[in-house]
Amino acid sequence: MDRISVLGVDLAKNVFQLHGVSERGQVVLRRKLSRQGFKKFMANLEPCLVGMEATSGSRHWQREFKKLGHDARLIAPQFVKPFVKSDKNDVNDAEAICEAVQRPSMRFVGEKTLEQQEIQMLHRVRGSLIAYRTELGNEIRAVLSDYEVVAPQGLARLREKVLEILSSDQSPVSEVGKSILGSLLEQWSNCNEQLAKMDQHLEKVFEKHEVCRRLVTIPGVGPITATAIVGTVPDIGGFKSGRHLSAWLGLVPKQNSSGGKHRLSGITKRGDTYLRTLLIHGGRSVVRASAKKTDKRSLWVIAKAKTRGKNKAAVAVANKNARVIWKILKTDQVYRAQ
Repeated sequence: MDRISVLGVDLAKNVFQLHGVSERGQVVLRRKLSRQGFKKFMANLEPCLVGMEATSGSRHWQREFKKLGHDARLIAPQFVKPFVKSDKNDVNDAEAICEAVQRPSMRFVGEKTLEQQEIQMLHRVRGSLIAYRTELGNEIRAVLSDYEVVAPQGLARLREKVLEILSSDQSPVSEVGKSILGSLLEQWSNCNEQLAKMDQHLEKVFEKHEVCRRLVTIPGVGPITATAIVGTVPDIGGFKSGRHLSAWLGLVPKQNSSGGKHRLSGITKRGDTYLRTLLIHGGRSVVRASAKKTDKRSLWVIAKAKTRGKNKAAVAVANKNARVIWKILKTDQVYRAQ
């Protein structure tokens, strides 16, 4: 059998489908392996180009294959789909991955360290807890509305209202309703405790990384956003300019151009939604604070808000901040106001 030059791997929980070709492009391997058999096969395989879809667990395998001397690359699933022939199955998927990884113009997913993944895990769990807390708050409001009790706005005031109802003997809420509210309030308290632990972990990450302290010098970038950038953005050398990082985050206009006519619409919203949301929320704070300032950047923000509206001005600030972030990560500098 000819030596395997390129190997496409369709990852799964227990069954791994492999598709290998030689330097001449001939198919030399089509095999289905278990997890243990897959590990042994890759350990005995001569170094080659290995392609995988960027899915759950793919970064772990990428690091393991790098240790074995393989050139492991990850491809976004939407870039593999055009190469799938006929119906979708594991065999066709592995062949499509093998074909896609050989394309000269293919865009690959940037590498991440285990520490970066752990930082991103903290942010994902924190985001899930915040969503769950909001869900509990809405559920408490729904329970109160069944007793004709209008809950006040704000989480703190809502909690005070529930505690007042639970301690009162003359409230319109029955004993069953109070039991339900007490259970929901207990879950809410546990959620807040878990959120506090996540924030403590992120504070340690912020103190550990010097780059985070440089990033927070940018107006609109706080510790949460700075740690999210460290955990989400791969090797900054993969971005040629600040605009490339901004486009990677989906903060540039979407194009629908043809025949020499350029048509731009809203932002593309590609990339990491969580990080883009943090940057835009930071942009909102900059727009809100610029009304009382007279520096060059604030005047630009004020003019943008008057002509395009506050929401588009916030996105423009996020776009500019993304470019500044690229410069800071690339040159190890701190933000300097004009």
